[in-house]
Amino acid sequence: MVDVLDNKRSATKFRVLVEIAERQPAVNQGEIADAVGVTSQAVSEYIRELVDNGFVEKEARSRYRVTKRGVDWLFRQASDVRRFADHVTEDVLGSMQEDAAFATADIEAGETVSLSIREGLLHASPGDDGPATGIATTDAGAGAVVGVTGFTGVIDLEPGTVTVFQVSPIRSAEPGESTALASAAAAADVVVAAGVEAVAVLEASGHDPDVTFAAGEVAADAAGRGLDVVVVATTDLAGRVTDALRDSGLAYEVDDL
Repeated sequence: MVDVLDNKRSATKFRVLVEIAERQPAVNQGEIADAVGVTSQAVSEYIRELVDNGFVEKEARSRYRVTKRGVDWLFRQASDVRRFADHVTEDVLGSMQEDAAFATADIEAGETVSLSIREGLLHASPGDDGPATGIATTDAGAGAVVGVTGFTGVIDLEPGTVTVFQVSPIRSAEPGESTALASAAAAADVVVAAGVEAVAVLEASGHDPDVTFAAGEVAADAAGRGLDVVVVATTDLAGRVTDALRDSGLAYEVDDL
């Protein structure tokens, strides 16, 4: 259990220390009492305890400062609270929320279904054979949308490939067609362009981009859903694309046109 959530006193102690850190060095105990929801006398007692613990040092009347030990304690407790909140939102509430999926066959409400990602979208099949399962909340025929909740397990999904083609900006060279790009774009599930020159070279190679904005984020999201992606970006914008891919932990290749 998270220490600061063990009991009301621990939680209040944490909140009082946060308020001191935010207001230091001039600390108005009445303002802290209003913010935390306790009396000024209680705040005084908490501050005395924090000083005794070495978390706060008193500089003068109504002037306090959080010590390094106090800062370290706040970081530890805040990290524990963050992990607990992530557990609640992802593991607990995530399993309770309802999502939509395409039914691969006839499904009845209350039936256990196996979940998979196909063409970047969630699909549900009758039975519990898959590594990820859920419970249908609605009836649905094959190809229709079915509600699913009670998620358990992890969907077995291989990330898609991402190839980033860099094209020179107009000030450097006139965009032209590329055989390599034409072949890669034809085989890709999603084609993304970043920059007018990128759109032009795609069109010259016989392809229209599926998306022309937020190229890095779109590519990362699509590849994370198992789709193969081609990104064409001007050299000015390529860095933003690769930054988004790295932040998502996805591998990619870069080719120059």
